[in-house]
Amino acid sequence: MKVLLVNGSAKEKGCTYTALAEVEKTLRQEGIETEIVWLTAGAIRDCIGCGQCNTKRKGCIFDDDCIDALIEKAEKADGFVFGTPVYYAHPTGRVLSALDRMFFAGKSVFAHKPGAAIASARRAGTTASVDVLNKYFTIAEMPVVSSSYWNMVHGSKPEDVMQDKEGLQIMRNLGRNMAWILKCIEAGSKQGVGIPQNEYSEKTSFIR
Repeated sequence: MKVLLVNGSAKEKGCTYTALAEVEKTLRQEGIETEIVWLTAGAIRDCIGCGQCNTKRKGCIFDDDCIDALIEKAEKADGFVFGTPVYYAHPTGRVLSALDRMFFAGKSVFAHKPGAAIASARRAGTTASVDVLNKYFTIAEMPVVSSSYWNMVHGSKPEDVMQDKEGLQIMRNLGRNMAWILKCIEAGSKQGVGIPQNEYSEKTSFIR
């Protein structure tokens, strides 16, 4: 079993990474393979709604950034943790652009795999940011992994985050809960509990 942890910050080793690393440490203690992926500080295109990803097996029409590579990694992962810093009471534009394209072009590789969102902030905006990221999971039929409080840490720099004892505890509990859900899914699969065969034919654009 493997969890992919995506760092949506423009800083590779900032507060968001520090929180993700605490989750990663716990997952590894639970016997789960992990990989932290940074979106990089470079530009990430927005989704332009061209629909061309529907003509490809998986992936976005744009191939000049990290999105198609992330979709390939997601296909091989069993669970996900997406992390974002908070600048204006909202997830970063880069993580939203990445998730828009990843879930539009590669929704099938996320379906029925557990996901979690975490946010880091100096003070406020974290709950709203986590709520935004959780919506990607719920539209992709993903179990949402929770912790013992909202999935957030506080601090202006990594050293501050390391002093946020409750925040670090939340990250560790999140890792334990993610590991538990993955093991439950694996155990259920061995007992013949398969992925639900859901309906997808109706796409109502308006109500008469």
